[in-house]
Amino acid sequence: MNYAKPAALLAALCCLSLVISGCKKKPEGVTPLPSRTAPAIAGDNAGGPKLPPQPPIPIEGGPGTNSTPVREGELAPSDLDFSKWSRNADIFKSETIYFDFDKSNIRPDQVEKLDRLFSKMQGLPGKALRIEGNCDERGTEEYNRALGERRALAAREYLVRKGMNPAMIETISFGKNNPVDPGHNETAWAKNRRDDFVLLSPPGAGP
Repeated sequence: MNYAKPAALLAALCCLSLVISGCKKKPEGVTPLPSRTAPAIAGDNAGGPKLPPQPPIPIEGGPGTNSTPVREGELAPSDLDFSKWSRNADIFKSETIYFDFDKSNIRPDQVEKLDRLFSKMQGLPGKALRIEGNCDERGTEEYNRALGERRALAAREYLVRKGMNPAMIETISFGKNNPVDPGHNETAWAKNRRDDFVLLSPPGAGP
């Protein structure tokens, strides 16, 4: 019996098996290709619902500072002319409020004065209030005029929010041109960064 052909066939099958298993073996030292799908980055809300845009953060002293609406039955601020009203600059001397350098926000330690001022104005019907914003000598004329106006408006806004008629409040800025202390140091500057309050009385009214 001739066993040569079966033996040769068996040997060929063994060689073929070795070749196939060698092809399946992962080559050493070869870096696999990266995945086609990039991983999600933490915090980018990948795959989640699209978040709505956030509203802008209000900036102190920016647009809208003096936007308090006039309540029904009140006069608009432009309806009154205070130029002929008498002025009393002494009655509210103790209510003068002070500001930090280059700031127009109301300091917490000054709020009590504004509350006291509001109470006094409530007892003076028919009278109006003039708020005078002031700065120290540092900075340009133009810059300090604007800063003084923001300081006056900050006090006005506080009083209006408490319930004062905005039509009965006048604001003005003197910038750095109305110092109470002519010194050139921090002690003087701190006194000059302020809001003064003046009582306005219509013609024919008492002081």
